[in-house]
Order: sequence, then C-alpha cells, then structure tokens
Amino acid sequence: MSATLEITHLSKNFGSLCAVRDISFHTQKGEIIALLGPNGAGKSTLMNMIAGYLSPSSGSIKILGQEISTDSLSTKSKVGFLPEGSPLYPDMSVQAFLQYMGELKNTPHIKTRLQEVAHIAKIENVMHQKIETLSKGYRRRVGFAQSILSNPQILLLDEPTDGLDPNQKEHIRQEIKHQGQNKTILISTHLLDEAQTLATRIILIAQGQIKADGTLKEILAQTNSSDIEQAFKKLTQAEKINA
Repeated sequence: MSATLEITHLSKNFGSLCAVRDISFHTQKGEIIALLGPNGAGKSTLMNMIAGYLSPSSGSIKILGQEISTDSLSTKSKVGFLPEGSPLYPDMSVQAFLQYMGELKNTPHIKTRLQEVAHIAKIENVMHQKIETLSKGYRRRVGFAQSILSNPQILLLDEPTDGLDPNQKEHIRQEIKHQGQNKTILISTHLLDEAQTLATRIILIAQGQIKADGTLKEILAQTNSSDIEQAFKKLTQAEKINA
C-alpha cells in the first residue's frame, strides 16, 4: 500500500528558533495518528506545513505521491484542515460560511453535502445564526464541519476537542473514528486520554523532534512504562534535562 503522506527530513526555522527539527514519517489510509506533545513542541507548525500554510525551511512533504512545493493547489485539495482556534468569519452565518467554503473547494452536490456535515457536526440548529453569536464549542464544531466538507482523503485536526464539553467531545471523537475508516487523520493534541483512546498510532514530539512513534503498546515497551502518562513524562522530561 502506497503512503498517503510522506514527510522527509522536514525542518522549520523562525530566525534562530528551530520549531521543527528533521522530522520524517509516512502514513497510510485508515490510520488515526495522534501528534502528542507538550505545548510548544512544534505540533501546530508541523500541521501548518502539511496544510500548505507554512513553507518548510528544508525537507519535503508528499501528499498521495505529489510534492506539495511543486503542486500546491492539487495537494491542498486533498487535505481538510481544522486549525488551532478555529478561525472563522464572525459576521457570516454558519450556512453562508460553509456554502462559501464549499464553493472554494469545488465541493460537488454542495446543498446535500452541507446538510450532511451539519448533521455530522450537530450544528443544524445554528445554521442561520451569525458565527460571532456562537459559543466556543459550537464554533469548534463549525470548524470541524468545514474540515470534512470536501470529503478529503487526509484530515488534519489541531486540538479538535478544545472548548467542547464532555458530551460534545465524545461525539466528535466518535465521528473522527468513523471518518478514519477511509481517511488518514492526524490529530494534534496534548491530551493523553485523547491520544490513548482515539489514535491507532502515536507520534510523540518534544522540542520539534520525534521522540517515539508507534502504537500505544509499542511506545510503552520502548520506554519501559506502565501507561502513556509515564512514557510522556520520561520522553519530555529527558529532553528538558538534556537541553
């Protein structure tokens, strides 16, 4: 099976700060991968490079075999992205915003698709409200609906359950599992329980570098840990000590 996403020796510098340092990994269809790490680990920077919002300082990104730097428009069309903070247009209604995003993405059968994603994200009752009137949880769900609108083959979700109450979190996590059956999904999170219960694979990142990559069972064995919290502490604290 060919890789859906190929990251090779990827780095990103902001002046003297190296936010992402020589990261390499490949993904397959059907994987739900948690990019797990503390705040400031480089997770969001990595997500933004894969989505095409940031250019790498070095290295390459291939999406379904296409190099993103040479075929940007085609590769972006295959990726759905929920950025950190769910940036939206506050003066638009939810319906108008999703309609606009669907047209930008050339989404076929857009009227039917809007109804589908509204049902999936449980936002039918706010479709005609202005986004600026919505709670943080509803805004996050609108952002999630936008990310799956074009039914992309690769889905990037940066802190997807941020701001949601426990019931909403459970619903979105179940939808991510459902979507992940036929997609590659990368989730950026610092929530240990989210990585443990949702992901089929965990890539633990600290100080812009991959510290562990594998299933939960494999990472626990690699670090001689009894649970993900212990493994997380060992890998991230070791980095601080060595820094």
